[in-house]
Amino acid sequence: MNMETQRLILRQWKPEDYSAYATLNADPQVMRYFPTTLSNIESDQQAARIENLIAERGWGFWAVELKSTGQFIGFVGLHNQDESSGIPDAPFIEIGWRLGADYWGVGYAPEAAKKALQFAFEVLNIPSVFAFTALQNIPSQQVMMKVGMKNTQQDFNHPKLEQGHRLERHCLYQRTQQQWLAVADNID
Repeated sequence: MNMETQRLILRQWKPEDYSAYATLNADPQVMRYFPTTLSNIESDQQAARIENLIAERGWGFWAVELKSTGQFIGFVGLHNQDESSGIPDAPFIEIGWRLGADYWGVGYAPEAAKKALQFAFEVLNIPSVFAFTALQNIPSQQVMMKVGMKNTQQDFNHPKLEQGHRLERHCLYQRTQQQWLAVADNID
């Protein structure tokens, strides 16, 4: 199942996406708020896991392509965080994104994220969606706010990062289905 916005297509992954995704994951600028860049093998394994989760349940971190060119630019979508994740309020469905640096600053992340939220609230009927990132990741927090998410004020130490790591402290944002349904212009 594909979903479309004005400029983007959110879809299942294709084999040809993997090399572009590996390039994205090897870019220190893209990965500056992650513990490390990924090798081609690590990136391919991650993409395969993402693709398999979408195949199993019909949703996940969808590949994003530009309608105008068919170019893969990254992913935007939904993922399940279970109760053992160590993240406040888990279990929950999170929304996340990772786009190539060439595609920043033109509104692609919020455009695709709104479509993913629409799917979460109107198709999956999820009562609430969360997002989290390192406190230093102001660009991602700005996307969260642009799609109507609110900071829960529950900063936490990410359980997968060692104590004292520069990215250890994270913030947690949330948007509820009730908030979504109360706004008439969620999708541009």
